Amino acid sequence: MLPTRRLGNQGLEVPAMGLGCMGMSYAYGPSDDTESVRVLERALALGCNFFDTAEVYGPFANERLLGRVLKGRRDQAIIATKFGFRFENGTVTGADSRPEHIREVVDASLARLGTDYIDLLYQHRVDPNVPIEDVAGTVGELVKAGKVRYFGLSEASERTIRRAHAVHPVSALQSEYSLWHRDIEASILPCLRELGVGLVPFAPLGRGFLTGTARRAEEFPEGDSRRTSDPRLQGENFEANVRLAKTLAGHAAQIGVTPAQLALAWLLSRGDDIVPIPGTRRVNRLEENLGAASLHIDAAMGAALDTHFFAGTTTGARYKATAMMALLADPA
Repeated sequence: MLPTRRLGNQGLEVPAMGLGCMGMSYAYGPSDDTESVRVLERALALGCNFFDTAEVYGPFANERLLGRVLKGRRDQAIIATKFGFRFENGTVTGADSRPEHIREVVDASLARLGTDYIDLLYQHRVDPNVPIEDVAGTVGELVKAGKVRYFGLSEASERTIRRAHAVHPVSALQSEYSLWHRDIEASILPCLRELGVGLVPFAPLGRGFLTGTARRAEEFPEGDSRRTSDPRLQGENFEANVRLAKTLAGHAAQIGVTPAQLALAWLLSRGDDIVPIPGTRRVNRLEENLGAASLHIDAAMGAALDTHFFAGTTTGARYKATAMMALLADPA
């Protein structure tokens, strides 16, 4: 079983590693619910019961999948889900964190998940048209009503985190963080530690890039978001980043582990307030990832990794510059 860690100062205890469920229903091509159920079942058996989902994954399909798997055993899981988008015909058309919309989304998520409470509710992206104080206050009301246990933010700036936390305690921030992307170390991570907020890194394996199975964007099938949305996988960016991935693989070989395990163990070594959520659709990958929880990174290995991986070493932007990607920037 996995050791546990605490996210924030409000009492949220979770396994040291969670499971990102997005790819089971969204972004990475056709889904296979049968195999996804196997992964979720195996995760429960191994104590990896911190499941990360969102209304936008599908949309809505991923919450329904999780609800089916957890039917009759809700108490065995810790569910995190997210709000913050407006949809038309199943497509995201903008941000929407109006208080009335948050309440509607939570009720709909509860129904899809087949539960009467959400353990951790994140604002998926900051809405420039709604003061974060209104968002935090609304989630605080849902906490008092028993529909939500803990409040989280995703991809928020330091200023937004502080403003939200002043209204209702933020237990966790979800942001991209890995050997491949360390930008949050400059100001976000110190802010979280000052306030007592946990960090849940998404894409801790660089969307698969750090696993040693790097592929060019054009090699991904139609329907896989990595084919078009990630400049780091394209052209000369890809060539430069492959060199980084090979460096990681070399270090991993030295100590007899996989690149994915070393990348995740590095994240876990950054502090006991950090809980990565690698995603997978395969049982063998799940088991491989969870093996990182028992791997110790000594000072020499940490220093070796820091020599090659630091903020700014990855080549290319995280996301393609489109109108929809503008939603990923916190304007605060």
